[in-house]
Amino acid sequence: MGMRTPVLTLLGIICLAAAMSWARSARHRYRLLGRIDPETAPDAYTLAWSTFRKEFHSASLYGLLALASFVNAVTEGAWGALVFSLVAIPALVSTAWARHAVREARIARQSIDIERRAQEALEQEDLAPKAWAGRLAPEDLPEFSGFEVGRVYQAGTGLMAGDFFDVFKASPTRLAAVIGDVVGHGIEASITAFQAKYLLRTFLRQFRDPAQALEELNLQMSSVERSEEFISLVVLVFDTEAETMRYASAGHPATFLWHEREVRPLRSTGPLLMLDPNGSYFSREVPLARDDMAVMYTDGLTEARNGDEQFGEERVGDAVRRNPGILPGVLCKQLLDAANDFSLGAVQDDLAILAIRKL
Repeated sequence: MGMRTPVLTLLGIICLAAAMSWARSARHRYRLLGRIDPETAPDAYTLAWSTFRKEFHSASLYGLLALASFVNAVTEGAWGALVFSLVAIPALVSTAWARHAVREARIARQSIDIERRAQEALEQEDLAPKAWAGRLAPEDLPEFSGFEVGRVYQAGTGLMAGDFFDVFKASPTRLAAVIGDVVGHGIEASITAFQAKYLLRTFLRQFRDPAQALEELNLQMSSVERSEEFISLVVLVFDTEAETMRYASAGHPATFLWHEREVRPLRSTGPLLMLDPNGSYFSREVPLARDDMAVMYTDGLTEARNGDEQFGEERVGDAVRRNPGILPGVLCKQLLDAANDFSLGAVQDDLAILAIRKL
């Protein structure tokens, strides 16, 4: 058989490795699919199902090519041709699946439209960087029954902002609070922050578990090539009916929670967004009582510098511990002033702080 056998054997090994890789990814997608309710989140379910189909199709195709290569390496004649003909099966299946492509493209286009609108807004002559930062970190937040919210934002020395926060009703009984930071450069980082903020609003209304919302956001944001960009972000969801707070964090600095007369840090529950489209996240739930307060912030606070020393998380926790009954807005202002004093002037990086107390 000459070179035929070793060449086909090598081809089979390569195809088998590809099949196993796609199969592992498809298995992860299938587990994610099982956590999405198609009735309450039809768009998210459609996108997840589409991704699973494509990866399962790739695993099947490479698996059949591996089988055909191994069979043809050791046999000749009709058997080899018959095995190769099996490759037509995934081809026919993919043709049948193509009829769903229109809806899937529409959902993907919605994500692209958000980015396009952000780009158009940036190109408006009357939209200065400060006004753009106001969209990402608004000066005024609506009032929410049963909660008191405080916030501060200080722009850094860069032209465009990458920090953002949001507080909104995810449902009649759930209040969602988000704070995040895009690591990137210039206009692109601001567009990414804008897109992440408003996509996350959609996903937090679709999913009760913030970890599911982060997984879907990560999948969507990772689908568009953005070099040297990633997002740290934390989500808190306050459930007024269950008297609980559920949180999930994508590589973000610790949130500090005042609960039962002590301060506890709420650490990250998953990797940074946009590093790995297959990134996995989980959430934790804690009981919530009257006067409990959560303090969220971006790393501009803890990384404020005085020489080689950083402001650090410990100073944030100490500030909450010393003043458990302080108004959230006053606490945010005190933390900002403390960071600026520590830096012997204004902190160089963007800095956002959000504090929420249950009344």
